Amino acid sequence: MNVTQIQAILILSMILGFAAMEFISRRYQNTVTATANDTKIELFMFISLVAITQPLAMLTTAKLGTWLAPEYKDALADWPWWAMVGILLLCDDLTQYWWHRLSHSPLLWPLHRAHHSAAYMSIRITYRNNFFYYLMMPGLWFAGILLYMGVSGMVYALYMVVKLGVIMGAHCAWRWDEPLYKIRALRPLMWVLERTISTPATHWAHHAITQKDGVGHYKGNFGNLLFIWDIIFGSAYITRKYPKQVGLKDDQLFGQEHWYHQMFFPLLQSKREFSALKKGGKIYSEDEPLAKH
Repeated sequence: MNVTQIQAILILSMILGFAAMEFISRRYQNTVTATANDTKIELFMFISLVAITQPLAMLTTAKLGTWLAPEYKDALADWPWWAMVGILLLCDDLTQYWWHRLSHSPLLWPLHRAHHSAAYMSIRITYRNNFFYYLMMPGLWFAGILLYMGVSGMVYALYMVVKLGVIMGAHCAWRWDEPLYKIRALRPLMWVLERTISTPATHWAHHAITQKDGVGHYKGNFGNLLFIWDIIFGSAYITRKYPKQVGLKDDQLFGQEHWYHQMFFPLLQSKREFSALKKGGKIYSEDEPLAKH
């Protein structure tokens, strides 16, 4: 069994495990209100990432490396596994933190908006984004460079399994951290854990539809695997509470954007009157008076 097969089996097992807990806890049946439009963007984005974007990044970096920097091939092959994990955390997870943070700016928001347009939390939204969001994500290309330079394929595969486990857990409809906060003996552990990795409580706050309730924090909590980046760079907000609603207020007011506009902007642009997915459009702010619209 090769590295790719081992990684695929582990990731599939995680997906099935989290999906099972969503159903067993009845959180999926009671909270996930996905439409056909939601299903299309989630399915097509998952397929495009796995079948197009990730292979393209790996193949392109390998070809360019062979052409432009053959002397650096396998230069890191003798590094210990912990050093390889360390450089992956810096070149993949830290750069993804900043890419995510920048994607909440007016310029890049249209490429990330689809991830927040889901009015529910579930592992099904983990890869929900614009096609170009992943195609331009620096961490994916840095990972390809590091693999060319000799970072072990097994180390990278297991690193991604752990990272995806944390990210799926943070999006999962089943809030695995909620009962743990209630166990007195676990309070010190949970204090450390919620400041180290992304948890449902901190990441659900990032998906909140409003910040005015004291729980939502969509202007922070950008971490993917490590939440410690938010602690270091001042974007963390921890309440151990969960927002009553997630999603986007402009979708509530003006209707959901079509899946193909969300996935392929700027190639395809929205015709909705108020939309960030068209030329001249802008991010809707909850501070704007409704009478204006």
